[in-house]
Amino acid sequence: MQIFEYHPPKLPWLDIRYIDRDVIVINKPAGLLSNPGRAEVTHDCALTRLQQLYPETILVHRLDCATSGIMVFARNKKAESHLKTQFQERHNDKLYIAEVDGWLEQSQGTINLPLAPNRDNPPMQKVDNDGKKAITHFSVLERRENEQGKSTLVSLQPETGRTHQLRVHMLAQGHVILGDDFYGDERVLHARPRLCLHAASLLFSHPWSGKEMHFVSMAGF
Repeated sequence: MQIFEYHPPKLPWLDIRYIDRDVIVINKPAGLLSNPGRAEVTHDCALTRLQQLYPETILVHRLDCATSGIMVFARNKKAESHLKTQFQERHNDKLYIAEVDGWLEQSQGTINLPLAPNRDNPPMQKVDNDGKKAITHFSVLERRENEQGKSTLVSLQPETGRTHQLRVHMLAQGHVILGDDFYGDERVLHARPRLCLHAASLLFSHPWSGKEMHFVSMAGF
């Protein structure tokens, strides 16, 4: 089992990108939980920080603690139901940016590998033919090379939303995400100061107006 040490960033405390009567959109920093866990130390998270200002804030979806990027929260039950339905039925559009170890040979493609919990080492996941369907589309943005070696900047568009889907799908291609403390070895872990995975774009329909809302955040790596 992985030992989880939690040291949430203090700056920025909150990076709110949009707010109205129904929704709040933030740019979550890496290292901050989306919602609290059972331990008291995990109470400090994106949700509780927002609730200090807007007590009615409701969690709609999650990003891994180590993943940064765009998140949307609801401010009332009707908005929550509408947004969660969009996520469940894949009526929204999510795009992630990652920097992975080595050079991907294919410039674009689709990874279709079912995933299941690794019961010998929770909360890790693994490719398992008896697991749940998981599909990720990828496209190479840039192939890099420096004194630390070769890496690839890649866009990842998940068609499904399994736990650690992008991390495990990249691992299965032989190109683990740099800075990954779950699936990388010591070299990969120390190649970058953080997990190089960022939720760069989120598109959804506004729960009241039905207007298409699109938010973008640069990756920074």
